Amino acid sequence: MAQYFEVHPQHPQARLLKQAADILHKGGVVALPTDSSYALVCHLDDKDAVAALRRIRGVDERHHLTLLCRDLSELANYARVDNRQFRLLKLGTPGPYTYILEATKEVPRRVSHPSRRTVGLRVPEHTVAQALLEILGQPLLGTTLIMPGEELALNDANEIRERLQKQVQAVIDSGACPLEPTTVIDLSSGDAVVVRQGRGDLARVGLAALA
Repeated sequence: MAQYFEVHPQHPQARLLKQAADILHKGGVVALPTDSSYALVCHLDDKDAVAALRRIRGVDERHHLTLLCRDLSELANYARVDNRQFRLLKLGTPGPYTYILEATKEVPRRVSHPSRRTVGLRVPEHTVAQALLEILGQPLLGTTLIMPGEELALNDANEIRERLQKQVQAVIDSGACPLEPTTVIDLSSGDAVVVRQGRGDLARVGLAALA
């Protein structure tokens, strides 16, 4: 049975988020609200938790998982970023943008793309997500909470608890999230390629002409 944490959207209770962080440290999968939609998240270094996350989501190792980072400096520890890429990252950070970049050796090989050695990274602009990342002290590995065979992300905590109570270890409820996933921008080849247009406005990062 998944634990259920009701937290304030602007002033999340640290004691509740510490309990959620303990669940993550012990290998649990958590449903977490973000600035785009709910995400499934787990500890980066836990092989079994990563496998469980992929199984719930119904994706294989070729699907890019995303590292949720606290800020750009933390992101740069896990991705190779040149000056041009950094300028583009800065325009959309924090925010509902996921960037695909070349992974550094800090990223376990099992969570990066098997043939490209790339990984998705983003800095969420969500008070609860940021507070959990701060307590955890390291990035979370995540993926949009879209169930197999469905097109829309789940955004209601009660529905998530009902549907996934035997598959996740915790659900964090701070109110409904937007239904749009992040905008995904692939920077791994040097040029910016828009993989998915989502909630993030391309004009904000100077890419409207590429859409």
